Amino acid sequence: MPDLDDLYQELILDHYRRPRNRGRLEDASGRAEGYNPLCGDRVTVFVKLDGDVVRDVKFEASGCAISTAAASLMSEAVRGKSLAEARALFRKFHGMVTGAQPPGNNGPELGKLEVFGGLNQYPARVKCATLAWHTLDAALENRHETVTTE
Repeated sequence: MPDLDDLYQELILDHYRRPRNRGRLEDASGRAEGYNPLCGDRVTVFVKLDGDVVRDVKFEASGCAISTAAASLMSEAVRGKSLAEARALFRKFHGMVTGAQPPGNNGPELGKLEVFGGLNQYPARVKCATLAWHTLDAALENRHETVTTE
């Protein structure tokens, strides 16, 4: 039976090889681009809001396995959530990957996103995992600047 680290690696590779929600969202109510100059990751996030609810999320990405997998898992996690819930999920995810807050603390459940929990030991990889989230935040506000991790 594979150990937990192997299962986490399999989940990241699965979302890298077969990303969920990849593509454009032509009727998006918000769109933003993100760039990680440290390793060259790029992501564009498209969101469709229905009032205060994230109805749909898609992304286009080119980059490392962590960046692409994080965008894929993020898109699954925020669909159907209110803006407040999506932002709370981002805060908890960010706290987990930076080591500022362990995943078990109060707030929303991270579910599959906990696969990135060990990244706080690799600060350069944290930027890969959070790029799509920072870009989502800009898309929710329909800001048209390029988000960077620097």
